[in-house]
Amino acid sequence: MRLILTTDLANLGKAGQTVDVAAGYGRNYLIPRGFAIVASPQNERNLVQQQRARAAREAKTKADAQVLASHVESISLSIARKTGASEQLYGSVTSQDIAALLKERGVTLDRRKIDLESPLKTLGMHKVPIRLHPEVVAEVEVTVVKE
Repeated sequence: MRLILTTDLANLGKAGQTVDVAAGYGRNYLIPRGFAIVASPQNERNLVQQQRARAAREAKTKADAQVLASHVESISLSIARKTGASEQLYGSVTSQDIAALLKERGVTLDRRKIDLESPLKTLGMHKVPIRLHPEVVAEVEVTVVKE
């Protein structure tokens, strides 16, 4: 039985791929759960049209992310924190703090897009990567200064 997958399945293939499976597997499992549809000429034409639309949407989101990345990279952030006698910060600068500073500058981002491996705990300039799209990463300069 020839089917077109509608979702990615680990052992079978990716969405949009045409696969040959046993009739019972397709009829009793894949089709009722919405994982696949029958590979008819009409469904194949619909699939091609959907793939073109998806590619156009992805290209637009990538272009928007690149524009936002160029804007974000032109921003330099500065944050003041209290320090101890040995120039060690009390607390740290987290992705939530960076997102709040960006929001003040007019760039609204989800804090989970800020790819901070660990909170900033030292004074000085740090380059923080921001993942705006799977293929677009911007770096913003964050300077931590003594309060």
